[in-house]
Amino acid sequence: MRDTIISDHPNNTADFIKGALKIIEAGRARKVELRLLGATAIYLHSPNSAHIHEGMKRPISDLDFATTSKYLRHIPDIFTGLGFGQNEQVNVLHGLQRQVYFQPETGRKVDVFIDKLSFCHVIDLTQRLEIDYPTITLADLLLEKMQIVKMDEKDVKDTTILLREHGVGDHDKETVNAEYVAKVLAKDWGFYHTVTINLNRVKDYSKTLQGLSASDVETVAHRVDALLESIDKQEKSFGWKMRAKVGTSVKWYQDVDELE
Repeated sequence: MRDTIISDHPNNTADFIKGALKIIEAGRARKVELRLLGATAIYLHSPNSAHIHEGMKRPISDLDFATTSKYLRHIPDIFTGLGFGQNEQVNVLHGLQRQVYFQPETGRKVDVFIDKLSFCHVIDLTQRLEIDYPTITLADLLLEKMQIVKMDEKDVKDTTILLREHGVGDHDKETVNAEYVAKVLAKDWGFYHTVTINLNRVKDYSKTLQGLSASDVETVAHRVDALLESIDKQEKSFGWKMRAKVGTSVKWYQDVDELE
C-alpha cells in the first residue's frame, strides 16, 4: 500500500509536515534539491511558535516547493515515483517555470517553482536555494509573503510568526537577512513599495492577533522597524530612483494568474 504523502485531516499537521519532508528526501536520494515555501515552511522553521500558530487557527494546507533548472529533468520522476499524478497541460506549457502535481486520493495540488517565484513581484532563488534546509531562507520566506499586493490575514499571521521567532541581522543562519532584503528592494522601487507597506501592516495587525503576548507584539514591532531601517539606509539604484518619481500613478506590480 502506498504511503500517504499529504493528509487531509485538519489536525494532522505533523503527518502533513512529515509528508513534505519525505518529498524533499526523495529528491535528495536522486541528488535533487527541493525546498519548502510558504506557510508550511514558516511553520516548520518556527517550532517554538507552533502553539501560537495553531491558536490563531491558521491551518496548514499548501504544499509548495522551489528548485532550480539544473534539477528540472528529474522532477517528474520524483513525484510520479511517490505516487503523484501531474497536470500535463500546465507542465507542458509552463514546466520550465512551474510544475503542478496532485495526489490522486485527495486531488490536493502541489506546486514546484523553478528558479524564481514570480507573483506580484519576482524573487530570484537561483543562487539562494541551497543556503537553508529544508526550506528556502527566512529572508526569502519573508519576501514571498511581503510581495503580495493584496495581502490577506493568513499572510499577516505567517509573517508575524516568522518575525516572532527569528531575529533580524546580516546573515541567513536562523536569522532574517535584512542586508539581503534591503539590497533586493534597492533595485526595484515597485517591490520596495509593496514590501514596506506590508511590513507596516504586519506591525499594526499583530497588535490584534489572539495568542500573542505584549512582549511578542513588541518583538515583532522591533524587528519590523529593524527591517525598515535597513531597507531605508540601503543605497538605491538609479533605476529605483527614476521609478520612484513615477510612483503609484503607474502600476508597480504584475497580476498573478492562477494555474488551474
